[in-house]
Amino acid sequence: MLNFVICDDSELMLTKLSKMFDSIFINHNIDGQVSYCTSNYQKLLDYMIDNPVDAVFLDIQLKSDINGLEVARRIRELNKDCYLIFTTGHLEYSLVAYKLKTFDYIAKPVTTERLEETVLRLLEDMNGQPKKYLKIDSKNTLVDENEVQFIKREGMKLVYHTPTKDYEAYSSFNKIKDMLPSNFIRCHKSFIANMNNLVNIEPVTNTLLFEDSSVCYIGPKYKKSFMEVINSNGNFK
Repeated sequence: MLNFVICDDSELMLTKLSKMFDSIFINHNIDGQVSYCTSNYQKLLDYMIDNPVDAVFLDIQLKSDINGLEVARRIRELNKDCYLIFTTGHLEYSLVAYKLKTFDYIAKPVTTERLEETVLRLLEDMNGQPKKYLKIDSKNTLVDENEVQFIKREGMKLVYHTPTKDYEAYSSFNKIKDMLPSNFIRCHKSFIANMNNLVNIEPVTNTLLFEDSSVCYIGPKYKKSFMEVINSNGNFK
C-alpha cells in the first residue's frame, strides 16, 4: 500500500485534502492511504523517522518558525526517494520548490481534478510506464483505457467495464466514438470491445471473452465488419 502524508497549517485544508485523496483512491482503485495528517512540521519529521512514506503533500507557507521549503530540505535528509508535492497560494516559491526534487507544485485553492491529475502522474512515474486515460464525463472522471474490457450501453448511460469496477456516464456511442483509440471496436448495438483485452471468440454463440473472464456479444449487424478486423489482426491475449 502507498502511504501519503499531508502537512498544512489549516485544519480545514487537512480535512479537505484527505477527503479528496480518499475519493481519488476509490475512483481509480488505488491501493493507497493518507497515513498521516498534521499541521506541525516537527511531528511530520518525527513520523517519517519511523514510518514508510511514499509521497508528502506539503504547504510552503506554514505558520511556524520555518517555511515548507526548509521542511522539505529536512525531509530530504530523512528520505531521498519520497515524492514531494507542494501546495500553496504563493506562486513566487515555485522555482525554488523544484530545486528540491519536487514532483509537482499545486496552486491553492486545490481542486479534486488538479489533485487527481497529480496522483495519476505520480503512479505512472512510480510504475515506470505511462498510462493513457479516457475522460468519460463532464466531471473529468478518468479511466485507464488499458483496464477497460468493453463499453456497454444501458439506456441513456454507458458502462465502462474494468476488472475492478464499472464506471457509469451519461453519454452515447455517437458522442464517444471519435475519442476512443483504434483498438476499441463496435461489435454490437450495445457493446464496444477493447481488442487489446480480448482472449477468445465463440462464433456459435457470438460471444467475446475478455482477460478478466467477462463477456460481451457480437450483433448480426456488426459481425461481418468485426470479424474482418479479427482476421486482419489475427491474435488475442
